[in-house]
Amino acid sequence: MDRREFLQSSATASAAAAVLAGVQSAKAAASERVRVGVMGGGGRALSLNRTFASNENVEIVAIADIDPTRLAPAIKDVEQRQGKTPRAEKDFRRLIDDQSIDALVVGTPDHWHAIPTILACQAGKDVYVEKPDGHNIVEGQQMIAALRKHKRIVQMGSQHRSTERIKSALEFIRTGTLGRCLVAKAWESSKQGSIGFPADEPNPPAGVDYEMWMGPAPKRPFNRNRFHGRWRWFFDYGTGDLGNDGVHRLDVAFAALNAACEAQGDKPLVLPRKIHSAGGKWYFDDAQQFPDTLQVSYEYHAGDTPKLLTYEMRIWAPYSMESESEGSAVYGDKGYIVIGNSGWHAYTTRNKLIKEVKGDSFEGPHVQNFIDCIKSRNKPACDLETVGHPASVLCHAGNISARVGRQVILDPVTETFENDPEANSLRTRTEYRKPWLLPDV
Repeated sequence: MDRREFLQSSATASAAAAVLAGVQSAKAAASERVRVGVMGGGGRALSLNRTFASNENVEIVAIADIDPTRLAPAIKDVEQRQGKTPRAEKDFRRLIDDQSIDALVVGTPDHWHAIPTILACQAGKDVYVEKPDGHNIVEGQQMIAALRKHKRIVQMGSQHRSTERIKSALEFIRTGTLGRCLVAKAWESSKQGSIGFPADEPNPPAGVDYEMWMGPAPKRPFNRNRFHGRWRWFFDYGTGDLGNDGVHRLDVAFAALNAACEAQGDKPLVLPRKIHSAGGKWYFDDAQQFPDTLQVSYEYHAGDTPKLLTYEMRIWAPYSMESESEGSAVYGDKGYIVIGNSGWHAYTTRNKLIKEVKGDSFEGPHVQNFIDCIKSRNKPACDLETVGHPASVLCHAGNISARVGRQVILDPVTETFENDPEANSLRTRTEYRKPWLLPDV
């Protein structure tokens, strides 16, 4: 029996022991731990490093980051949490080449999601990759092709899917209490600030491998607006707030609307047919390229009755909607449900509260789900192919509609836009900067 077979066979026993213990014990035996490499030391990756290192069934073997000011603290933090020092690397390919590593965790900016995921799948590793799945639609399709071909487990980091908060909300919706549901909504209404117009700088910070940071994106002078934290506002690297926080809200709203379809006997939804974005960069006078004010409508036409999913974004608004600064909702003819980050509440006619459940958005259960699926080979809660990529397509298609300034018609099978060369040109990059080409699968 090889190491991977042993990990699978020990999954049931390990889970039972954890339940009996009632608390997190010391690290599992070395032979039972999933050996992980993490790509990224700061930002979102900082939280992932901490959560994976704290899991009794995981050992972080190595962390790769192009910035030594982020890498060193991450190494120290993980050492304190797991009692063993991970190896420090600047080049993520060293993690993929390490045959002792079972899984790669990708906690990077969006433009560095697809290439490492595909390479890791080709190397026989499972992957936990942050949302959205890729920088664009074609990258996501290639990631799916890689996981299929190499039979890999790929979990996208929409951690809400593994929370009891979301599971209980979906169970409630499936009771049919809300009646006939046709509409779902997702929104962001939390104030953010201007990023200004800082000037380009002659050199990146000392020790930073800026060439690798740019990766497949076009070569540009170093600018702090295009680096840590703010990269997401630029077409070269990010997907705007629609792909940052919006992907969570849309995924939850979509899951909730599908639960309503199940309750009322409708066909399940997959991808929308019509997408129309309205809005633009209307509030902030700064270098951001994505809209700060946006409304997107997604029309689904599966089955006899169309469904509507909407998304609203006002990243300048200092107040909430439906009592949630960011959330999702489903509306029926007998009631509605509002799902936020700390719980959900359902109402019947005349806005009478009928049920309320508290919860959180902690990623620990999502990480545990990934580890469990590495061992069992079952699909994870946010399986890239069936859950993560469709949610990501909603974001990419919404951004594309906003950029072309009109409605686009999506072919749900090919994920191309009908009779629309302009929109289709935005399904991928114009050019991938060598040597960081999108791998063939």
